[in-house]
Parts: sequence; C-alpha cells; structure tokens
Amino acid sequence: MLSLTEPKPVRKPLPQVDFRLDGLDADEGRNLDFYRWVGSGEDMFVPLAEHHDGPASYYVLFDRAATYGIPGEPQMLAVHLQRDYEEATFSFEQTPLPLPSMAQSWLVHRGCPPEAIALDPELGPPPADDATRALERRLAGDGDHYAMGYSYTHDDPDDMVTVVALRALDEGAPSPFRVVVEEVDTDTWTHTLREGGFDTVDEALQWCSDRLTGEAGPLPPVRQAGAAVRPAGVAKAPAARPPGRSR
Repeated sequence: MLSLTEPKPVRKPLPQVDFRLDGLDADEGRNLDFYRWVGSGEDMFVPLAEHHDGPASYYVLFDRAATYGIPGEPQMLAVHLQRDYEEATFSFEQTPLPLPSMAQSWLVHRGCPPEAIALDPELGPPPADDATRALERRLAGDGDHYAMGYSYTHDDPDDMVTVVALRALDEGAPSPFRVVVEEVDTDTWTHTLREGGFDTVDEALQWCSDRLTGEAGPLPPVRQAGAAVRPAGVAKAPAARPPGRSR
C-alpha cells in the first residue's frame, strides 16, 4: 500500500500520466473497456513508474481515487499498452494490485525489462531498510511462483498497512501459503515490507484478519527446503478468494 497524502509539503506538482494514444483508436468494445478500467480514472492516476519501448508502454500507477471506493481495494494499477501505428489502433491489459512491486512483476512478465520500471524515488515513502528493499526486488523480479488470493489495503493515517495472502503454484514448495505485509511509518515517512510462511490458507487469512484489527502476533518464518528459497509474488492469473472472507 502506498499513499501520496503524507503530511510533508509536496515539493513539486504530482506528475500526470500520458497514455500516448493521440491519433489511435480501437473497436467499440475495446474503447469502452479502456475507458471503464483505465481512461475514466486518468486524472487521478499518479505514474510511479513507466517505460516506453517503441509501440509498447508499461505503467505502475497509484490510483488516488481508490481510497474513496470499496474499503480494502488495491490502490495500484498495472497497465500494458500495445500500439499499432500502421493501423492507428491499440490494445491493452490492466490489473489492480495491492503493492507496487507486484505491479512491477506483472509488467516484467509481459516483456518490460526489470531495470526499466524502477519506482520514482520522489513519490511515496521510501524503503526503511535493506530487508524491505531485498523483498521488493524479489517480488518485482521473480513474482510468478505464487498466486494472490486475498489483499486488503488499510490507509488510515494511524495504521497504514497492506496485507496480501499468497498461494504457492508449486504444490511442493515450503510454506505453501505466505503473507506479505507493508506498513508505513507516518512519523519517519518510510515503509517496511515483510513476509511470513503458513501451512494452510485459513492460518494465512486469520493472520491477515488479526493484523487488520491490531491483534496479530509476529509473522512466522518462511520454511525453506534446503538452500532453495522461492520468492513470493503475483501470479499470471490470480487465484479465487476463499469463500466467507470479506475484503
């Protein structure tokens, strides 16, 4: 979870997103889908990272309007645009995700070079420590081993936290369920990212629920199989949220 509403003064106006679609069109259905999922919120998007490679563009966007929507919904949007200049048309993919590093991972697995989609260091709270930076690199670069099953973004200034529950795609992976937690310290204006390992989905979801109510204990460590450690991340196709759990 990343908020741009820090109490510190803004040094310069927030950058605006430019989808570079002037002179391009698409069929009626695609145009409608783009407007519904991307274009209608253009004025509220802040580009935390973007990369342009000829006809292709990749964006990590912070949606400032998400805080006014359904509680807990992801506040990041990953967008992949493909343009056909000869036909004067375009196509796109998009997905909302709870963490910037997960949006980066989604774009990397659609052809964006990892080094080209680094976050703007002047936007949002920076990492508080090396552990956060290391985990974010893993999420961004190797984020296709786990599927996201649940997330909740809590942007109360008194407790700014995002919890994400993940399921291993490899049934033999140690700690088949993981929880990734991002917390923002509004006093130092930094953020930390940590992960824990669980044996069952119920245990992972219960820890998330307890953290959101302030009752969670420490995250259990991730179990390792020998020297092999498989990173948590975002799947190419998100898993269904378990029944009976609200966001």
